Amino acid sequence: MKTKLTDIASVIRSKNSGPYELTLDIIFNEFDDYERVKQSGYISEELICSLYNVTPDKIIGIFAFDPAKAIKVTIKRPLCSGDLGETDVYGAQQHAPLLGLVFHS
Repeated sequence: MKTKLTDIASVIRSKNSGPYELTLDIIFNEFDDYERVKQSGYISEELICSLYNVTPDKIIGIFAFDPAKAIKVTIKRPLCSGDLGETDVYGAQQHAPLLGLVFHS
């Protein structure tokens, strides 16, 4: 079964986690959907590297938080927030690659 992540997550967002890190949050509507995605390992290092064009050493962690039905990914920002050439000071526009994901269960 194919399910768009946007159909099972109430929140998909990004934000700064300090000036050198970016956090991606996926908060699910239902615990069952969260559990299926979590157990599948779909949100993986390989997926994040592919979506964000980073190497595994740039991934600080991928964390599941059961009480919130959430998966959090923290990566190192390519440029420090506010640096010359940096285009999203707050990190609030970086979740876009997650919006097109389709989960296969």
